[in-house]
Amino acid sequence: MTHRIENENNALSDLLAQVQDQAARSADFLAPTNNLQKTTLENGTPQLIIEANRGEPTKHFNINDTAFGQIATHAGIDARTARRLQEHFPVEFDALLNKSWQKFPARRLIRTHLNTTALNTVGEDGDVRAWVSDKFKTFDNVNLLQTTLPQLMESDAQFQVVQANLSEKRMYLRLKSLLQTGTGANVGDHMANGIGFGNSEVGAGSVTVYQMFWTLACLNGMQTENKTRSSHITSARDGDDWGLLSDDAKNADNHALELKLRDLVGVYSSREAFDDVLDKMKAAAADVIDGEFSDVTDVVNNLGKVMQLTKKENSDVLNGLMATIGQSGFEQEKPLSRATLINAVTAVSHRADVDDVDTWQRRGGKLLDMTRNDWNRIAA
Repeated sequence: MTHRIENENNALSDLLAQVQDQAARSADFLAPTNNLQKTTLENGTPQLIIEANRGEPTKHFNINDTAFGQIATHAGIDARTARRLQEHFPVEFDALLNKSWQKFPARRLIRTHLNTTALNTVGEDGDVRAWVSDKFKTFDNVNLLQTTLPQLMESDAQFQVVQANLSEKRMYLRLKSLLQTGTGANVGDHMANGIGFGNSEVGAGSVTVYQMFWTLACLNGMQTENKTRSSHITSARDGDDWGLLSDDAKNADNHALELKLRDLVGVYSSREAFDDVLDKMKAAAADVIDGEFSDVTDVVNNLGKVMQLTKKENSDVLNGLMATIGQSGFEQEKPLSRATLINAVTAVSHRADVDDVDTWQRRGGKLLDMTRNDWNRIAA
């Protein structure tokens, strides 16, 4: 199937295939911890056993890295420490967790992906992908896509997919407008409006929708301050009566979120919202760093101090800056500006892990909206 907003790499089609496959294999189990057992296979794989209950057979699930970290955190154990214990003392670690689950029982929602073929091995039932609160709101990736894609396809902004990714923790969809474009901070620096979405089925963040801003020459993406989050734990679930609600009531709660997303897509895809950010970028080009022979390393170090970057992140920004000033629209003889540094920061997203791209795109937006005092600390 060809979609109106698809790109030349079929990124959306690939994402839809993955999401649909995972949705078909998704299964949730609500269970008290005293009905569970942690064990370890001979090859070192951590495993969760859900004991037989109410006619349901005993199930064996391998535990993925995300769920393992959540299990450790819920037990009050640092995730890195838990991984060392799992590697070096699996028997003792299993005994510790099982004792804790029996002594301090708590209901957990266990999210899994089922195996579709019988492997004839212990653990053949599938994988535990999340260990979350029994109040966790299950608004899944398929829900987000079903809500937003029809509107995106019909939008006057003429959106096209730029990035569509699915990691163990989150789904990401970012698009650019083919119609809403304009000149940014420099001559030849062409920009496009954009919109982005994020969701986690495993408790690694909220449902998000945000306005984006693309530099077309290099497809650096910057997330603006126009952003909305919707938590996976809602007010309806905060009370003790959530489990008493009907499926209709729970579906109505999700429907309210769907309506909210629909309205925000309309707002963030407007020409007015795009023009506001264009004006900010043009103003950022006027924020130049004084000094003909300014040391770019010093500038990046100042930026790192203000934005609290690590040494490795500072190095990544420096590489992004060198790549940025070599592009058309960022002439070498011109002084560095806030706009140049924004593109340097967002350029790091091209080499970042899929779950870190959002971080660098948001940092670009923070630099755009940075206070005058903080900018002066960078430009000093």
